[in-house]
Amino acid sequence: MRLRTTLAAVLVVAVALVLAAVLLVLAVRSSLRDAAETAAEHRADDLVAQVDAGRLPAPGEPDDESDDEPDDLVWQVTDADGRVVVAAASLSGRLPLDDDEDVALSGAEHRYLVVTEDTADGGAVAVAVSLEDVDETTAALAVPLLLGVPLLVLVVGATTWLVVGRALRPVERIRTEVERISGSSLERRVPVPAGKDEIGRLAHTMNQMLGRLQRARDQQQQFVSDASHELRSPVASLRQAAEVAEAHPGALPEGELAATVREESLRMQQLVDQLLTLARAGEGAARMTRAEVDLDDLVLDHARRGGPPGPVVDTRRVGPGRVHGDAVALGQVVRNLVDNAVRHARSRVLVGVEQQAGVVVLIVEDDGPGVPEAERERVFERFRRLDEARARDAGGSGLGLAIVREVVAAHGGTVALDASPLGGARLVVRLPS
Repeated sequence: MRLRTTLAAVLVVAVALVLAAVLLVLAVRSSLRDAAETAAEHRADDLVAQVDAGRLPAPGEPDDESDDEPDDLVWQVTDADGRVVVAAASLSGRLPLDDDEDVALSGAEHRYLVVTEDTADGGAVAVAVSLEDVDETTAALAVPLLLGVPLLVLVVGATTWLVVGRALRPVERIRTEVERISGSSLERRVPVPAGKDEIGRLAHTMNQMLGRLQRARDQQQQFVSDASHELRSPVASLRQAAEVAEAHPGALPEGELAATVREESLRMQQLVDQLLTLARAGEGAARMTRAEVDLDDLVLDHARRGGPPGPVVDTRRVGPGRVHGDAVALGQVVRNLVDNAVRHARSRVLVGVEQQAGVVVLIVEDDGPGVPEAERERVFERFRRLDEARARDAGGSGLGLAIVREVVAAHGGTVALDASPLGGARLVVRLPS
């Protein structure tokens, strides 16, 4: 990039300077030539006036000491037959009668510009002016330009090389630092230049990206650790029951081993299903099957199926509410919310669905102990159970509300937790209608 920028700058400046130099030389030469022609025309007018008055001009004396070189301005007068009547003393030969013609005179080092004017008697006056000043001034201007233009191009190239190199130096430092960053060193950050230019914004954006990657890695590691911990308990229970049954065949009551295996296997299956649901929700809308879903039907179906004896689930506030989403994932949201409320309620769970401006609102309330305000955000974290001393059967796996938040976010909605008028928790889900 440094080389390409420098070459582009040098090329553009060189072309511009060469064109400007050529135009300047041509403009100066044209101006000087016009001045010489004007002087010749004035002299020709004076000679014509003298001839028309019947007074022939005197040849005069040559201005130059050399008889071979003509003066800077020479003239001649011819009659109607084209014969030279009188001419400047320094002029040898005769001048052509073609107007505005450059001629080479005998003994002159430079060409002359000829101007002719007709006289009243049919003759003509021809005046020739030397172009020596024009040639010398043009040469004096061209030489500095021939030397200065290349020098200026070199200065521009060197300056561009240094400036671009200085501008790209932070990019090289960023590249070097990024090259050192690996999956195990995401805590590193690229250096941020002092200036608030594009490179500074790039470094700031890359640091934000590294921060997101670091948080994602930490969450993944925490998730794997928590999942391993949660799976270790049912596996340990199964192994313990099997070892006892193997070492002491009659120690366990009949059917207890099968019941233990069935219970712990079911718990493992539920945990794996929840983990798969979280992974699927984390991949977003790309993995979800979109269709029109009646959220009220999902709520009523779940309430109709019921569950173990417990608090009453009141669905009288369930009204129509249609959303566009994945029916399976939204059904998981309804089940997790209602089961969570039932698990913590004392005697009553209230479920409602209502249609508002552009959104469908799902509300699940219970009359349980509620959630302290400081803990209301933490309950949506994975494997988070506020009462760690609670029995596993009552407390669940700690993934239910995490699944709710992931699925709702994948559908473009929000979920919030606050206090319920019933005395417990109130979970509010808003989904685009």
